[in-house]
Amino acid sequence: MASDDIAQLADALSKTHVGDGELSFKGLGLKLDNAASVEELVRDIEQYQGLRALRLEGNTLGVDAARAIAKALENKDLLQRCYWSDMFTGRLRSEIPTALRSLGSALMSSGARLTELDLSDNAFGPDGVKGIEQLLKSPSCHRLRELKLNNCGMGIGGGKILAEALIECHRQSSAHGAPLKLRVFIAGRNRLENEGARALAKAFQVIGSLEEVHMPQNGINYAGVMALASAMRHNPELRVLNFNDNTFTKRGTLAMAQALRHLRNVQVINFGDCLVRSEGAIALAAGLREGLPILKELNLSFGEITEAAALVVAQAVMDKPHMEKVDLNGMHADFPFGFFKPDDEDDEEDDDDRENGDDGEDDASDNCNEDDEEDDEIVKENGIIKGDSPEKQQKIVSFLSCPSVEKLLQLGELRTDLSRQVDPSDPHMAADVLLKITSLYNEEPETKTAVLETADAVLKKLLSASTFQSYCFLSTLLVQMGLLKGEGKLKKVSLIPGQLLCLEHAIHQEYFSQHHASLLHTFISKNSEALKSCSSAGERLSSALEKKCNDQH
Repeated sequence: MASDDIAQLADALSKTHVGDGELSFKGLGLKLDNAASVEELVRDIEQYQGLRALRLEGNTLGVDAARAIAKALENKDLLQRCYWSDMFTGRLRSEIPTALRSLGSALMSSGARLTELDLSDNAFGPDGVKGIEQLLKSPSCHRLRELKLNNCGMGIGGGKILAEALIECHRQSSAHGAPLKLRVFIAGRNRLENEGARALAKAFQVIGSLEEVHMPQNGINYAGVMALASAMRHNPELRVLNFNDNTFTKRGTLAMAQALRHLRNVQVINFGDCLVRSEGAIALAAGLREGLPILKELNLSFGEITEAAALVVAQAVMDKPHMEKVDLNGMHADFPFGFFKPDDEDDEEDDDDRENGDDGEDDASDNCNEDDEEDDEIVKENGIIKGDSPEKQQKIVSFLSCPSVEKLLQLGELRTDLSRQVDPSDPHMAADVLLKITSLYNEEPETKTAVLETADAVLKKLLSASTFQSYCFLSTLLVQMGLLKGEGKLKKVSLIPGQLLCLEHAIHQEYFSQHHASLLHTFISKNSEALKSCSSAGERLSSALEKKCNDQH
């Protein structure tokens, strides 16, 4: 090594921060190619007694240099934190796994017990994950609390290797009586896609101790998001959830909204640029009303949300005492919508659906979780409750397949049993049944009474379900009424005045809450043109909604 290089290195090392158990070579821009180039660095490591943290980020490390540093670490059994991000700039990708294996082997040999490992901004790909695989499985990572692998290009393969390593680490640590309790996981910009996300979701479900999950910009669409949402439910201490710039669409957003209902400690949600869309935003608003008591930040920006849906979200967060920031910018209407709270105070299929061979039809499972503890237990066959008499089944089938006033009146006392045919977890069928019933409305007394009684029974059941399920139903109803653009092939109906008059009647009933009225009023006031064909009935409905909202304030 040339004398001027040695002098430069010595000068750089003299400026490192050494103290409190931390030895730092951060950001020195050192090009460390071989053993000779790291002699003084190695000496500092060897001589540092009680080394607990080592910062190597911002330098570039070759294979031989890594081996020399690794040898110095073999006796550092107190080492807990390795800040090793951005330390392979300019290196061949094939070199990186070898360097990582050397460093990992040294940590395992030393008996070190890491609590934090940061390898972010190292473009090592799947092979790089193989380079740390054994380390992650070893006792050296049984106490790991923070794992940071942001911008490493892991890809699907790397994600799968990482997931299996974490599961094995949890298995082995559990066998020793101290299960892995990973708290912070960061893996943004890694091209994990759906398969990588699914693999990691399995690991997250097993671990169950996560407090922060950051996975932005990973090319994950609704299939991977749904798997992650399910895993999040098994991590009750979750505080920060960042999936910015993935593709949720309705299915993924509904799954996340359902998961959030089970989490009480979430403080930050970042679903910005995730195409949550309006139906998803409404479902999230329901989650905000039901739970998330200490939420501080919510980001749904650039998610193709209409102004009306954004207002529903804004209304849902108004009573959150800890809320500091809501970002709803980049809405469909190009209307800026975000705030900081002062300390004192026509149908279309989704691109991702087409890519995955989806036919665009939404199943009930796409909208509400069938295992929801608040769901009614209903056993159906071909849409009809099993156990009903054949005669009753025939009457109900006949009415639902081709509704008429005559058939409704013939049902007699069985009319209110139509409410048993609607399942709160199947909002599409529920909205369809309601619109069929209310389409029969007229002012003839017997018919009017029959229609209103039947509609009341159906709506009472649907709106008395969980807030999440009732919001799913109302958003589907809004889509069918042409007041909200939906996903898939759900088609809107041609509204008639009677349907709106039945809704007006329902609004005056006790089962129709203020926040349900507020949701409908927000969309109707923003889309009055959609009710133009029923002008008088539309005006009556709008007036009733406004009065219901005002009466509760």
